[in-house]
Amino acid sequence: MNDRTALVTGANKGIGFHVARLLAEQGFQVHVGSRSAERGERAVAEIGGNARLLVLDVTDPGGIERAAARVDRLDVLVNNAGVQPVTGTPSETGVEGFRQTYETNVFGVVAVTNAFLPALCRSARPRIVNVSSGTASLAWSTGPNPQFAEGVPRSAAYRSAKAALNALTVLYAQELAGDGFKVNALAPGRRATDLVPGAAVGGGDPAEGARGVVRLALLPDDGPTGGFFSWDGTPVPW
Repeated sequence: MNDRTALVTGANKGIGFHVARLLAEQGFQVHVGSRSAERGERAVAEIGGNARLLVLDVTDPGGIERAAARVDRLDVLVNNAGVQPVTGTPSETGVEGFRQTYETNVFGVVAVTNAFLPALCRSARPRIVNVSSGTASLAWSTGPNPQFAEGVPRSAAYRSAKAALNALTVLYAQELAGDGFKVNALAPGRRATDLVPGAAVGGGDPAEGARGVVRLALLPDDGPTGGFFSWDGTPVPW
């Protein structure tokens, strides 16, 4: 089937770029969501013929509305765009730091998902994948990730925003189950991107995390919904 379509937000670099590339290789017509037209065009050129630019800032309501008007039908939505502007503990992080983080990582996901729901509802097998983080797990208080060092709750704004995203994933999955949707969240693992300070050194291959996203985007009709999974398919407690 060659008319499948997908939208990946924040797809001009990092994990989002690799998700868009892999979906294009699967035969999808991929809308490469990018705040910057210039960076988006470079990504589209690198991905090739099945990619097209969709200028999209997930924090801009007017821009989201204009982008949604350009997409008539959508089979896959990948909410990948994310930011981590602050990295402190709860007491070290001001309200503005939380606000900036939630604006993209939570409110942006709601705005984009709701705007593109009409297009998704025209698909026979609609899929939504929300790119979350293992650091969002409330069940994991310690571990090898520096975010968990000595149990100190650093990156509180980012981690709590991704936990909220996990909750939204469940709520969307419940609401849309009757319409054939599969809505899941993925923890891609610590990857060599510029999102997390220091991750570019010693982080894993972003393409490996992207493959986990694509796996959820291609779920069969009897696949799970409302779940939170690691990049390798393992359920994550949260």
